[in-house]
Amino acid sequence: MTAVALVLPPVPARAFFHDAPDIEDGRVIYAAKCASCHGANLEGQPDWQSAREDGTYPAPPHDETGHTWHHGDAMLRDYIRRGGQAVLDDMGVDFTSGMPGFGGELTEDDIEAVLAYIRSNWPDRIRAAQAERSQMEAGSP
Repeated sequence: MTAVALVLPPVPARAFFHDAPDIEDGRVIYAAKCASCHGANLEGQPDWQSAREDGTYPAPPHDETGHTWHHGDAMLRDYIRRGGQAVLDDMGVDFTSGMPGFGGELTEDDIEAVLAYIRSNWPDRIRAAQAERSQMEAGSP
């Protein structure tokens, strides 16, 4: 009987781990950093579509009733990282945003986890629409 040696190429350790953001980590980060404005249940603040006296708007909901899902991932990441006003100014949008930037407090992985948590609460049709928006934004078909 002849023994056969099977030689396999080395497999990187990363191959055994998923690169998907951790939704539970996202929930914890959301509770600590986002819920005070956007609501513990993603419900946003009352009258979020009406400007305050200072021109800012209350924090919108991140559930399917809000407009978060109308934006692609790249914009959402940027909005969280740099804050709403910086992003809107760069886009030439005349709108006053009260959203602060969290880039100094959250890592890119943290931001991805928060977005994954938010998306996990959307119905399938909303999640699909937002994924399509993200693909269009990224220039992918």
